[in-house]
Amino acid sequence: MPRFICPNCGDRSLSTERTAGFQNRARACKKCGFGFLFELLDDYYPAPNAAFFILDQQGRLIGTGRGARELTGLGDLDVIGRPVTEVLGLEFTGGDDHISTALEWGVRVLDKQVTVHAEGDRPEDAKADIFPAYDDDGGLLLVLTPR
Repeated sequence: MPRFICPNCGDRSLSTERTAGFQNRARACKKCGFGFLFELLDDYYPAPNAAFFILDQQGRLIGTGRGARELTGLGDLDVIGRPVTEVLGLEFTGGDDHISTALEWGVRVLDKQVTVHAEGDRPEDAKADIFPAYDDDGGLLLVLTPR
């Protein structure tokens, strides 16, 4: 049975269906009503202070979820349509670009150390978990957990 996580409230759920009823529309969150969920291959338990970011196929931010404002000071209106690398200034340990890897290969990338420089703010060490969207739209769910 597929497992899902809501980027807005972090609620985890199980369902036999990936879409809403007979429609080809993505499932919405039953808890908070957010418009779509991300499917997980395994259950995933984000930390209480984790920040959620939603990216499109080109790595542009299309939304923020729970914890984003607390980590970065930025909300949806500050980030929508902008490249995640520009807005969050992510510097992964070893210089790797795990966002591009996840987008190109459609794979999840877990437990990667990263430094976040949100809009030139002071550096914040975090752990990154990246989940691809398993639908026709592509995109990613980026979860940053401060360390």
